[in-house]
Amino acid sequence: MSQHETSARGAEEPVTPIPHSTEGESECEHALSHLYEFLDSEMTPDDELRMRAHVAHCSPCLAELSAEEIVKQLVRRSCHEQAPAQLRARIHAQFTVLRTTTVIEQ
Repeated sequence: MSQHETSARGAEEPVTPIPHSTEGESECEHALSHLYEFLDSEMTPDDELRMRAHVAHCSPCLAELSAEEIVKQLVRRSCHEQAPAQLRARIHAQFTVLRTTTVIEQ
């Protein structure tokens, strides 16, 4: 645990090893269903700590996390192409229309 995490959570505070309620899922099923949130840094700090605690003690989930992390790195390295300027402009125009429509309807 980093110094920042220790000071934010307290020196000896235990970490519950899974985010939120599992609602009928096993801890592993629940952890794996939140794997991409973890990889994309979309979890709250507490949920991230819980996920780290789970994979630290669960070899199958750690293996799955490692495999997904490798795939994500390979995709990131392999996808350097940009969409054509005309396509980007069309998508930007559609977002502008959606944003304007949403603001007007509210």
